[in-house]
Amino acid sequence: MCKYLDNSGFGPLIGGEGSDYSPSWYATNQFMLEVIFHEKMKRYECLTRNSSLASAIYVPYYAGLDFRRHLRRRKVAARDAAGKELVKWLKKQPQWKDMSGRDHFLVTGRISRDFRRNFDNKSGWGTNFMLLPESLNLTFLTIERSLTSHNEFAIPYPTYFHPTSTSEILRWQDKIRLTNRTILFTFAGAQRPIRNQNGLVRTEVIKQCKSSSNTCRFLDCDVKANSCDDPISLMKLFESSVFCLQPPGDSLTRRSVFDSILAGCIPVFFNQGSAYKQYTWHIPKNSSEYSVYIPVKELRTGGKNKIEEILRGIPNERVVGMRENVIRLIPKIVYSKPNRNKPDGEILEDAFDVAVKGVVKGIEGIRRKEFKTE
Repeated sequence: MCKYLDNSGFGPLIGGEGSDYSPSWYATNQFMLEVIFHEKMKRYECLTRNSSLASAIYVPYYAGLDFRRHLRRRKVAARDAAGKELVKWLKKQPQWKDMSGRDHFLVTGRISRDFRRNFDNKSGWGTNFMLLPESLNLTFLTIERSLTSHNEFAIPYPTYFHPTSTSEILRWQDKIRLTNRTILFTFAGAQRPIRNQNGLVRTEVIKQCKSSSNTCRFLDCDVKANSCDDPISLMKLFESSVFCLQPPGDSLTRRSVFDSILAGCIPVFFNQGSAYKQYTWHIPKNSSEYSVYIPVKELRTGGKNKIEEILRGIPNERVVGMRENVIRLIPKIVYSKPNRNKPDGEILEDAFDVAVKGVVKGIEGIRRKEFKTE
């Protein structure tokens, strides 16, 4: 993972001089959100070291990277140790006492399930960090939340684009508006074991994409010689596609959702929990204006080319409008690079800014409700 820590967690630069993917494109790993958020927080203009003035208190703990370090350890005590040590330390700090941690928040660069192993389960997956009594008072920002949790909020996976200015974003938006899209729909991903509905849905999506070979491009990430790990090849595929299929995989959400939005490719969902019930701060509620939703029942009972039939049936003027709405989402789903030479008065509100505002608003609500402050 070491190379992905370069450039404030953005990873190695990609593209060369004169490339469309220069100079703000990086081979960013999808699990680097903790590092990226921390680096941006260090430069945040509203940061204060005086906790008595703070609306919220950020805890720079890399829960996801610690999880990865102990991923294969059979002894759960080793996996759980750092999280327990953290909350033990936090409870001793004077900042904890005012609200018992309810004004504290932290970021996890992995999905919620990785930190929700039941205390009675001594051989299961992940750690118990989010289930610790103290953790129930914290606010968690994560790339995928538990839909039943009260203190978790999903924020976008990192993409490859980390602009330094609004003008950079505008240039990219102009470019993908004019891109010639020759493929009706695309799926980039790997097969999953058919253990549950997620595996069944993905299998059906791949089958239908293959049966629509003239209109669908399937990029098989199970094949060694594939382009799934090549950011430029992947982006070019999405840029040439009208729709990008986003079935669940190991979990409900995918980083690919945000890569496709970045490419101006309209996402197609098969589960409400893949985006609509996740990223409520970053994507609008009017889901039909920027995406397509195909219920699982309709997918599995509608014939071998049901996806193609549905997508072909969408009028062109509606497709154009949906793509424009997707392109408008880009500023709020990318994590920009801090720019010390930003033009005076320029406001670049990115995924980070939206997330921090959401946290502060939520904590202010808790403070008013539970502590009766004006």
